[in-house]
Amino acid sequence: MQTRFTAAQLAKPEMASSESEIRKCVHCGFCNATCPTYQLLGDELDGPRGRIYLMQDMLENQRVPSPEVVKHIDRCLSCLACKTTCPSSVNYMHLVDHARAYIEEHYRRPLIDRVLRAVLAFVLPHPKRFRMALGLARFGKPFAPLVNTMPGLKPVAAMLALAPNRLSPPLSPQASCAASSKGRVVLLQGCAEPVLAPQVRAAAVRLINRAGYDVDFASGEVCCGALVHHLGREDESLQAARRNVDVWTRQIEAGGLTAIIVTTSGCGTTIKDYGFMLRADPAYAEKAARVSALAKDVSEFLASIALPTGDGRGLTVAYHAACSLQHGQKITDAPKRLLIAAGYAVNTPAEAHLCCGSAGTYNILQPEIAAKLGIRKAANIERLAPDVIAAGNIGCAVQIGARSAIPVVHTVELLDWATGGPPPTALLSMQSRSPQ
Repeated sequence: MQTRFTAAQLAKPEMASSESEIRKCVHCGFCNATCPTYQLLGDELDGPRGRIYLMQDMLENQRVPSPEVVKHIDRCLSCLACKTTCPSSVNYMHLVDHARAYIEEHYRRPLIDRVLRAVLAFVLPHPKRFRMALGLARFGKPFAPLVNTMPGLKPVAAMLALAPNRLSPPLSPQASCAASSKGRVVLLQGCAEPVLAPQVRAAAVRLINRAGYDVDFASGEVCCGALVHHLGREDESLQAARRNVDVWTRQIEAGGLTAIIVTTSGCGTTIKDYGFMLRADPAYAEKAARVSALAKDVSEFLASIALPTGDGRGLTVAYHAACSLQHGQKITDAPKRLLIAAGYAVNTPAEAHLCCGSAGTYNILQPEIAAKLGIRKAANIERLAPDVIAAGNIGCAVQIGARSAIPVVHTVELLDWATGGPPPTALLSMQSRSPQ
């Protein structure tokens, strides 16, 4: 695409990056074929190509974003299927992230929308606040259908509907050493996952120890910044990134690290992008790039080392590929190979490239579109008639689990069970099928 950004605009790193990505676009439209919102809505402006036109016009002419432009940018899931499909290698992730930050700075949203986004940014990145909010949500959950009928409150109804009826007790992170250490890793503590599924972290620790690696947790670590980053709150996301870079740099310098392991793929995509996010910060650019290079999804790490022989107990697994893993990090085969090697029969549903509709806070902020995608994803999975669904992202597990009676567990829970760990909580009813 032709662009007409001024020299003054291009002097800003974020504008220069966006201009470079826009120029790569050749209008081919391949992206629309794999874009979930274009598939559902059929509107050119709800596909990547149309959004790129909107973003170019807004950024190039430094326009105050219109409600129409904001609507179409907000509808983007950031699933990055377009990034996988694009023959010109347009980095749509960096482009839409910049557009969202620009909108946050230059557009005044309606009051209800502003308040909701502020609440999400205040609560979700903080486990204690999140746990407290979910505890309160139980009291409001019966009123979700009524709230859904009130103007502007559909996202609130979506939050209430998604809240679990009960929570597992919190598990404090505990460093754990392997019997014969091959190296040391730091495991991301996370924010939403330890509240909604603390058993995932416990399974990851056991599995990594069993493979011969010590597991540590970094004191002072905070949310990776993904949640606020995708809300356009750039300063908050960069502040979180800098703090984590400092924390993990101290870990690297204290005794070396084999890897920084992430069990929530949405977080992994953002941490792997720290080098880009902080590229213009002379105090952090080099350190952030080093951290990004060490970040590994747990399946990516496990696929590179030797695991004990597994017993899949004859179970059939439907593997759900999280968008942040398959499109954001380009990790497609590793989780399936690990599950097969552990003795499970693994099947992949139709339309595996399409998003389930979770996408961070998307299933709250865009509940109608998210619900349609969730129903579509669950239906495709259920056609496989699996015993269990495996996913590598907590948001996907919640989104699919709300629409399917088939238990949804993290990939590491199944791998841990197959190699000597306890059965996943969601599969306790199947324990009788396993050898005693």
